[in-house]
Amino acid sequence: MWKTIVRRFLILIPQLIALSILMFLLAQLMPGDALRGFIGPDTAPEQIEHLREIHGLNDPWYLQYLRWIRGIVVDRDFGMSIAHSRPVVEVIGDRIMNTVRLSFLTALFTYMLAVPLGLIAGRKHDTLIDRSIMIYTFVALSMPTVVMSVINILVFGFRLDWFPAFGSVDVTLTAGTMEYFLSRIEHLILPSATLAILSTVGIIYFLRSEIIDYETSDFVLTARAKGVPEGRIYTRHIMRNAVLPMVSTIGLVITGLFTGSVFIESVFAYPGMGQLFLSSITGRDFPVANTLIMFYAVLIVIGIALSDIIITIVDPRIRIK
Repeated sequence: MWKTIVRRFLILIPQLIALSILMFLLAQLMPGDALRGFIGPDTAPEQIEHLREIHGLNDPWYLQYLRWIRGIVVDRDFGMSIAHSRPVVEVIGDRIMNTVRLSFLTALFTYMLAVPLGLIAGRKHDTLIDRSIMIYTFVALSMPTVVMSVINILVFGFRLDWFPAFGSVDVTLTAGTMEYFLSRIEHLILPSATLAILSTVGIIYFLRSEIIDYETSDFVLTARAKGVPEGRIYTRHIMRNAVLPMVSTIGLVITGLFTGSVFIESVFAYPGMGQLFLSSITGRDFPVANTLIMFYAVLIVIGIALSDIIITIVDPRIRIK
């Protein structure tokens, strides 16, 4: 198994290189200028040209790409953020833990909500409970992220005033205190719950369909014929096999939460990597945007590998050849 994992990661190296080149070219083809945040209508052409020379924007794209890759691989330098005038690592470092906290709590809420609903819908299929859960999944599947976020902000943030609607912490509190920690949790609940509600659909469908399929399988019919109690059939036979597809997607689900938090962070004004990614795109801050795209690409690769590893551990019948 370890040889297969190493081989898969080695194969992904040229894929990541090709992706980085494509991403870099697309960034170069975007309309506008990376210096538009620094120049105004009164800026002298000589000053603009000087800024372009400083940032290396007059060089051919392949020289800019090679300089960027060399800085990452050799010097561990991801470049300077044009918009923030700081190293890219520092700019992303200020935001990454906020996104990690948001993704972790979202994953926790997602599985706490999706697994029981999926199990209930599968066991009680074609009943009123199952139809109610299916209506919920239909609404969650068709609801745009921005709309759901605005509804939760209006209801739970302003009308009921249960949770803070914006930001990541109360800036008036002292860092390191219990009040500061609790403030972080309070600011996380509303955006993470919103994203979790929209992320449960796939897991619920997986569990429901797997449970329904296994109810008519041969080993379940044999267990019923032997007089095994129905509760044990569900817990020891049906559910144990039904959760395997869900377990195999844990890596992709966690990765998807990182990449899918872009709109949530923007609507809730949550200072994470998603909000930084959108601002770097609109502000033509290519060093930050390129680094974040590569980060998300590597994260997806790791998520796929992690899913393969998990499924081989939980299901001994599967072995990667």
